[in-house]
Amino acid sequence: MLRQRLVAALAPRRVAHAHCDVPCGVYDPAPAQIAARTVSRMVELLNGITGMELEDRNKMVRCTAVKEQHAELVKREVQVIWSDYFKPEHLEKYPELHDLSWRVLKQASKCKQSVDAEATAELERLVGRFAEIFWASKGAPAHLMTPSAEGAPKNVISWEVRAS
Repeated sequence: MLRQRLVAALAPRRVAHAHCDVPCGVYDPAPAQIAARTVSRMVELLNGITGMELEDRNKMVRCTAVKEQHAELVKREVQVIWSDYFKPEHLEKYPELHDLSWRVLKQASKCKQSVDAEATAELERLVGRFAEIFWASKGAPAHLMTPSAEGAPKNVISWEVRAS
């Protein structure tokens, strides 16, 4: 009886719901963009492995693991923004949003299943479009990843800011 009264006294009077423990309102597609670029880079590295020596097999396993993790990260980041940030008024203004989000998720899965450079390029393109819509919905300039300059190291990420 004492325990029940204590639990009742300490129980919250109202329950709050949010996508995180603190309703932060912080959303950014940049992690999805970087993850998509990482998937592309891992596929590039995997396609460059020619031998089956221990060192080559080790690199293959590590690159595959990173590719898988980052494809999942793309899915996670896009799902959170899609389900928690976008509202009905965004869907009215950007009617492609539901289909685009679904295609990003499907493309990330396809990239997990293969080592196809064209598939990863499409993933980057789709995530880039998702980012454009996100920034436009905020009335802010788009922060888009651009391809590395010719001759630049492939692991260099550069950003372009475009007015929406």
